[in-house]
Amino acid sequence: MSALRRLSMLLLLGAATLAATAAVPNEDASPAYAEEQTILQIEKDSPEPGWTSMQSGRNHRDRHWIVPIGRESESDLILQRGGNTWRNIRNGPLGLASGAILLAAMLAILLLWRLVGPAEAPPPSGRPMLRFNRTQRIVHWTTAISFLLLALTGVLILFGKKTLLPLIGHDAFSWLAIVSKYVHNVVGPFFIASSVVMFLTFLRDNFFDRSDWAWLRSGGGLFGQGHPPAGYFNAGEKAWFWGGVVLLGLLMSATGLVLDFVVFGQTRYLLQLANYLHIAGATLYIAAAMGHIYLGTVGTPGAYHAMRHGTVDENWARTHHSLWYEKVRE
Repeated sequence: MSALRRLSMLLLLGAATLAATAAVPNEDASPAYAEEQTILQIEKDSPEPGWTSMQSGRNHRDRHWIVPIGRESESDLILQRGGNTWRNIRNGPLGLASGAILLAAMLAILLLWRLVGPAEAPPPSGRPMLRFNRTQRIVHWTTAISFLLLALTGVLILFGKKTLLPLIGHDAFSWLAIVSKYVHNVVGPFFIASSVVMFLTFLRDNFFDRSDWAWLRSGGGLFGQGHPPAGYFNAGEKAWFWGGVVLLGLLMSATGLVLDFVVFGQTRYLLQLANYLHIAGATLYIAAAMGHIYLGTVGTPGAYHAMRHGTVDENWARTHHSLWYEKVRE
């Protein structure tokens, strides 16, 4: 089976999985939500002794505790007013939107492959050129592998309850969820450090210049004849660097650290807001990364070899990055 066919099957499998997830109705709003509504209704209509004093900060260890908005310390509290609201948004509209975006990204990549196909590979010259040195490749693959681990475990944490639990049962899914959680929490800080190193490693070659506008106007060669001139990185790769690695990387790093290290007095309201932003940022990051992976493998023959082995053929360099080729050959 060819690489293109395997990619097509993987994309279709992923699309079917996310479509099944999005089609499952939200059933999370039952007993726990009803219990909180009952408590809040009792408090509103006929407060029991202690409800008012609880909100003023006194502890009542013989009943449920409700977290008042703005309370500085929550270490002695169990029940929070916004808990079910957060859970219903996370498992409802936010989860549905995340699944829809990832599904749309998969289908867009599949459509691009079917309608446009991979970029035309020039005939090899037999003369290799160094494109990425060993340090650059180690930095890239360290960041990429840690990202893939985070993406996989994050998707399992968000969608696993609805997609895998009915298939593998509670015991197996419990272990899978626990392992995913710890892998996600441990790899997260490592990914942040790797992203910082990658930013410093590739920053010099990712500033936009006038040649990038021509590349963008032609859609990277989709509209027009031949490949537009490009430097060491083309405009698409620069957009991925600034939009994905930098912008979304900062969002994921900040919210991930807030969620991972709950030792600085974060309130649960802040944690819930960070969780919303983390899921939204991760969805966009994964969707963009799927496009980057496609274009860096089967979408552009020769690109994967460059990052895997460090070299490209001279004709490949002249075709895809002519400005860089001319600069190196001066």
